[in-house]
Amino acid sequence: SGDYQSKLTLMSESLRNDGRIWVPKDKNDKRSPNQIPEAERDYYLERIYPSFANLVPRDVAPRAAKRMVDDGYGVGPLKNGVYLDFKTAIERLGRNVIEQRYGNLFDMYDNISGEDPYTQPMRIYPAVHYTMGGLWVDYNLMSNVPGLFVLGEANFSDHGANRLGASALMQGLADGYFVLPTTIAGELANHLNQPAASTQSAAFEEAEAGVREQVNRLLTNNGKRSVDSFHKELGHLCWNYCGMARNKSGLETAIKDIDALRQEFWSDVRVLGDGDSMNQSLEKAGRVADFIELGQLMCQDALHREESCGGHFREEHQTPDGEAQRDDDNYAYVAAWEYTGAGTAATLHKEDLVFENVHLAQRSYK
Repeated sequence: SGDYQSKLTLMSESLRNDGRIWVPKDKNDKRSPNQIPEAERDYYLERIYPSFANLVPRDVAPRAAKRMVDDGYGVGPLKNGVYLDFKTAIERLGRNVIEQRYGNLFDMYDNISGEDPYTQPMRIYPAVHYTMGGLWVDYNLMSNVPGLFVLGEANFSDHGANRLGASALMQGLADGYFVLPTTIAGELANHLNQPAASTQSAAFEEAEAGVREQVNRLLTNNGKRSVDSFHKELGHLCWNYCGMARNKSGLETAIKDIDALRQEFWSDVRVLGDGDSMNQSLEKAGRVADFIELGQLMCQDALHREESCGGHFREEHQTPDGEAQRDDDNYAYVAAWEYTGAGTAATLHKEDLVFENVHLAQRSYK
């Protein structure tokens, strides 16, 4: 609705199983959606991707929505959304079936927007979901660092390869409730009756000193800007330059601007409270400091990868009809980046991807 809105609400990808996505054919059409006849609606996913229509993967559908909004066909008060319409599904299946499938989501949407999705289309737009990626783990969920266990989608090599919005929650629950309590016991058993690890080591002292230095720096900085203001600015930079579509010029701008933001953060952030009690402002400041470094690395990685593949779409690398153009000959590897210190470019290590049973090929959903 506007910049004053406190948060956005995530609507599950499952809604596209029955909802139809459209925008008015006339970008200047100011009528309410129910007043726009069928002939004057552009069901653009059904038009562009007749084989999959509204069921195209969740990297394809968001880019298509962004294109429509960028081209001036957006709907809503700020013309920054598209319609998700259940009229046809309700006519075909009946309202009771739709209520059973999506009733909780519809109620949540109604409570927040004041609009009834049973009688008028939802207004939706793609949002940042996750930074895709995962760590290798064995069947006990332990990484290749002994004693380091990884939970949730962070331990899944094909993170983001499904269209189920609740998969992160379900995998986190399964790992946390059922797998880890059993598997981590095997690791802990090796330490029974063993003396506790000594804190009198150079590595421990170095880590402790680093944490104390960062906490003290944040608390005594006494700058003029809030943590939230830096968080929001970083989000805008990543969204605008490293979002659903990226290009060389934008990524170079983002890397430069995020580095400037990092320097300003450490010189002008203001963190309230102290370090001797629970301090959520201090906790968030530490996380935003990490986010800034992650954002810069994400842009560096996106700039390096001269292809389009999955959630990474470089505008310079697309097919003649505007779809992602892969380059499996040159980029069939994991880009593992080594941290070299704040404000310095990370070092690239390539880990080749070998496919024995799957043939890599250009995708098409036409």
